[in-house]
Amino acid sequence: MRPAYLSAARDLQLGREWAVEGDQPRAVEAYGDALRRLRALPPERTRDILLAHVHLAFYQTLALVGDATGQEHLHIGVSYARSTRDPLARAIAEECLSGLDVVM
Repeated sequence: MRPAYLSAARDLQLGREWAVEGDQPRAVEAYGDALRRLRALPPERTRDILLAHVHLAFYQTLALVGDATGQEHLHIGVSYARSTRDPLARAIAEECLSGLDVVM
């Protein structure tokens, strides 16, 4: 299982880097790869924290280009951030929600 977490974390990292560089298609592909890896794993805290981060990064990347399909990723990411109580995921979720006038 550990290699799957490391691969998913690497996909997340690459996706964030590509999003910052303006390569949204590659970023979205990397996030999709991370989601596929994580969804194949049994539920546990580490997986759920990574899922929160991937979904929130997906939302942020899609929001940059004005793609409304990111709302589902926001909803799921916030849900995982709440349930895992990971401080970083919660902070990212709050930042994403701050522009939407929604309180976590």
